[in-house]
Amino acid sequence: MRFTLRDVKDAVKGEAHILQECLENRISGAVIDSRLVKKDSVFLATVGEKVDAHKFIGQVFEKGAALVITEKTPEEVEKLYGVDKSLWGNFILVKDAFISLKEIAKSYRETLNIPVVGITGSVGKTSTKEFIAGVLSAKYNVLKTEGNFNNEIGVPLTLMRITEDTEVAVVEMGISDFEEMHRLSSMVKPDIAVITNIGNCHLENLGDRDGVLRAKTEIFDNMPKTGTVILNGDDDKLITVDKNRTPGGRKPLFFGLFPGEEKAAFADNIISKKLFGSEASINIGDEKLQAHIPMPGIHMVINATAAALVGKELGLNNEEILRGISSIKPLPGRNNIIKCSDYVLIDDCYNANPASMKSSLDLLMMADTFKTAILGDMFELGENSDNLHREVGEYAASTELDRLICVGKNSINMYNGAKKINPAMDVRYYEEVGKLVDDIKTGRKSIIPDGATVLVKASHGMKFTENLVELLK
Repeated sequence: MRFTLRDVKDAVKGEAHILQECLENRISGAVIDSRLVKKDSVFLATVGEKVDAHKFIGQVFEKGAALVITEKTPEEVEKLYGVDKSLWGNFILVKDAFISLKEIAKSYRETLNIPVVGITGSVGKTSTKEFIAGVLSAKYNVLKTEGNFNNEIGVPLTLMRITEDTEVAVVEMGISDFEEMHRLSSMVKPDIAVITNIGNCHLENLGDRDGVLRAKTEIFDNMPKTGTVILNGDDDKLITVDKNRTPGGRKPLFFGLFPGEEKAAFADNIISKKLFGSEASINIGDEKLQAHIPMPGIHMVINATAAALVGKELGLNNEEILRGISSIKPLPGRNNIIKCSDYVLIDDCYNANPASMKSSLDLLMMADTFKTAILGDMFELGENSDNLHREVGEYAASTELDRLICVGKNSINMYNGAKKINPAMDVRYYEEVGKLVDDIKTGRKSIIPDGATVLVKASHGMKFTENLVELLK
């Protein structure tokens, strides 16, 4: 990493206490978790809801930290936590360590001379990120966002993981309010911006889909004039984005499922292999790539098409693109198909909104077994939450689902919606996940028969992973 303590000092607005002879020393990265500190790290002592990281300052210096960003003086830390001030090394005293993290990441990004791909959208950000990173990895050394590090803390930490060996960075960017994407893009400065779709999510702050569109397209605000914008051409909101909104007035590149005059890439001749993926032709210009997409669902074909287009933009040949697509593996909690001894589990409970609920139900319909869906509350839907839950229930009732189990206080609307459309449908309701867990433990076959396929999906805050997925696995 060609970034020194002097560079950190210049980036951070604070009172620096750094030995003169150390200023040209390179750092190895920046972290907020004391367990991740290694030699020459910058450690940012943040104050969280449960833990004040200042208590670990003595330990991180012993582990070889080059610098600590602190909101408290050595004397204050010694008084509060008994950390001997003589253990301290170089430090910068600041008002807000989280702001300092963003300042460091923004400054470091400006030193990088590699392409950075920024990905956002209402649904499918993470799976699209995985496809793009997988494709690019066929040619380059790629750094990608890990886990849920897609917010104003995770994004700068991701940028600070970029090393001299990194050839391309793929950064996922998630938001819930206006101006948030603007702040993220000021750090990421994406050379290529990919937007997957515009859906009904975070409506408490964004109001409606037009608000979501405005918020997501803030990703363009800090792109270079030579930047490339890649958008889902099947999305009715994204197709309204023209060159007047994009960096340098450049025309967006659109991707999608079927041919269209405006599409730079599209997929057709799609053959479903049910839960085991798809075969499809991916068309880019005059070229037709015969691809095997190993993850099921039409939305994965769309993700693969976006990844192929990004690959072409960054100089990959057809063989590399196809090899990258075929190498993709599912992530835990995201359409992860798990073959259990007595049934098949679709673990898609990392998060949820109406569009992703419907998409996951479509995926479940590919199974040729008894089909059970365990669906929980969707959060952050604003004043229209009841109607959106009801809409998901109505959609579920219109499919060939054999059993629907609705869990959570808001999901009573999902239950009512399903019963309204199909009164004869096997629909059950649990106000709390704990009661469902008890019923599965005492009589699993009455909920998930042997040989069935079961979808488990809800917003992350419902804790389905800990309570249901681990039990069913």
